Amino acid sequence: MKKALVLGLAAFAASAFAQMTPVGLWRNIDDKTGEAKAEIRIADFNGVLSGRIEKRLSKDAKPDDTCKECSGDREGKPILGLEIIRGAQKARGKEVWEGGKILDPENGREYTLRLTPIEEGKRLQVRGSIGPFGRTQTWVRVQ
Repeated sequence: MKKALVLGLAAFAASAFAQMTPVGLWRNIDDKTGEAKAEIRIADFNGVLSGRIEKRLSKDAKPDDTCKECSGDREGKPILGLEIIRGAQKARGKEVWEGGKILDPENGREYTLRLTPIEEGKRLQVRGSIGPFGRTQTWVRVQ
């Protein structure tokens, strides 16, 4: 009985900790229209985050859409499966991941990235910026 309680508490603590990271599946909401646009899967590879578009939710999204505005290794690649987050790492002593880049596939621009889990990890503040200018979206964790 005691062992089961300890294991249960450990599992609960682990799941609570896991929720306070950007790792997982997120629904991004357009900050202009308020509509869900896509689901993005963020994964951790040895402390470095990567995020790919796993599902497109926009009404006008076509399965064969490509990133026409992208450059480099993402030029002309399908938007579905496209890596839009690269290189973010956890800031020392904070619940913030930064230092990476986020791509806006609509305009092909990359922005400096900052990810901050909020509301016990149920939401994620995603800030993309170029110099002092930027914008923040709030993504919702998909359960």
